Amino acid sequence: MQYMLLIYEAPGQWPEDEQDQMMRDYFAYTEELRESGAYVAGDALHGTETAKSVQVRDGETIVTDGPFAETREQLGGYYLIDVDSEDDAREWAAKIPSARVGTIEIRKIVVFDQAPA
Repeated sequence: MQYMLLIYEAPGQWPEDEQDQMMRDYFAYTEELRESGAYVAGDALHGTETAKSVQVRDGETIVTDGPFAETREQLGGYYLIDVDSEDDAREWAAKIPSARVGTIEIRKIVVFDQAPA
């Protein structure tokens, strides 16, 4: 089963003197995930100041700057993993360094049985 582990944290959550260690922790986590065979994909995202939101209303495409979620925490990255159970996904989510200061959302991937005709 595949799960998306979405990493949310508030900007500036990591004190500057801890950022190098946090990056080492992330590299170690990613390596452990790869070595386990559960890693499918993962990336960090640029800050929300680079984001655009797109909507189509009455045939018109509307593009606005940034997401406008009512929360301090922002989506900062993700891991896509392939594991045997939700319990396994929870264990991997708890190991993500940002779980110590933010929130990791676990979402099971929908697998469609067939492509549309």
